[in-house]
Amino acid sequence: MPAVVIVGAQWGDEGKGKATDLLGSRVDYVVKPNGGNNAGHTVVVGGEKFELKLLPAGILSPNATPVIGNGVVVNLEALFEEIDGLEARGGDTSRLKVSANAHLVAPYHQTMDKVTERFLGKRAIGTTGRGIGPAYMDKVGRLGIRVQDIFDESILRQKIEGALRQKNELLVKLYNRRDISVDEIAEYFLSFCDRLRPMVVDSTILLNDALDRDDVVLMEGGQATYLDVDHGTYPFVTSSNPTAGGASVGSGIGPTRINRSIGVIKAYTTRVGAGPFPTELFDEWGEYLQKTGGEFGVNTGRPRRCGWYDAVMARYASRINGFTDYFMTKLDVLTGIERIPVCVGYQINGDRYDQMPMTQTEFHHATPIYEHFDGWTEDITGARRFEDLPANAQNYVRALEDLSGTRFSAIGVGPGRDQVVQIHDLID
Repeated sequence: MPAVVIVGAQWGDEGKGKATDLLGSRVDYVVKPNGGNNAGHTVVVGGEKFELKLLPAGILSPNATPVIGNGVVVNLEALFEEIDGLEARGGDTSRLKVSANAHLVAPYHQTMDKVTERFLGKRAIGTTGRGIGPAYMDKVGRLGIRVQDIFDESILRQKIEGALRQKNELLVKLYNRRDISVDEIAEYFLSFCDRLRPMVVDSTILLNDALDRDDVVLMEGGQATYLDVDHGTYPFVTSSNPTAGGASVGSGIGPTRINRSIGVIKAYTTRVGAGPFPTELFDEWGEYLQKTGGEFGVNTGRPRRCGWYDAVMARYASRINGFTDYFMTKLDVLTGIERIPVCVGYQINGDRYDQMPMTQTEFHHATPIYEHFDGWTEDITGARRFEDLPANAQNYVRALEDLSGTRFSAIGVGPGRDQVVQIHDLID
């Protein structure tokens, strides 16, 4: 049975958790292949809101085994806080598996994240300060500590010593902070050994064996296409590859075993943090989308910047990820808007661009070209078939589908897990 990957098509916060949760009852494994506790999902089940950070959204599905893949950077303290919080609300985390090859976020990564962001001043990129970037830097720099390392104290101490040699020089001499001892970090990691050990697996064997048995494996990407370190709005990006190709690397599932690539996209656009945003609104409509859509970060509580739907971005995301389907969320937020603008191209230095411009400078200076579509006033939160939507809502969806380069297969019409209009099956 081939694997399925879910990817955010904008700057994150598109509602990937809702899409994953919708499919979770039909899959056997749900894998988080990238990111860390800087990437959250909000899922509403039975009127209860669950905010998940490190845990895959599929952990709320009773039939799925949730897996934290090798491409994730794991803050163990945050992981167990999240597990304890979910179990206190009656959740079951007993099936959770963690890849032995996943890298760990150390306390010094969080320290480095915060001091370097302050040091950048006006050039700060808006990091969450959770140490994700520095953890990935150590991974690429071959100074990282992996989950498997904490079960061998000798190896663990050697790796901590190697990582701290440079960091203490920077912390003390450049940032005027105290140095960090090897013992302090070793004791921190070793304190999690006993509780973590039963969860740790060779995830590549686990997942590929599952596919050989014809089980369904769903990979839920953290962050989104435009936060990808290679394909996003660099340098205002994350430190991993949250695109469809990154899901293969971060899970150990070969690309030929993936047959569905599902993009999750809002009926409008949001982003958190710094960086260019062509359709961003600074008027009452921006405030309307933020308030009506509840646009505040799961992890940070930061208000999200809001703007109209950008079809240029959607076309680029379709191309980069090879999307087979789009799952559009929050269509209900647009209810009551008389005329809805959609960005169909950019004006840059007098020229029209229908595709993403090549350079950061061009994108920074892009002015949106809008087409306007008639809105609707009817309540759509009870719709479950496409035909249940008002005619203007149907026209809006079909117009976005034509502009975005990928068919729309599902539409979110409310926060509840069942508030979805299904047009095409996302697995079969």
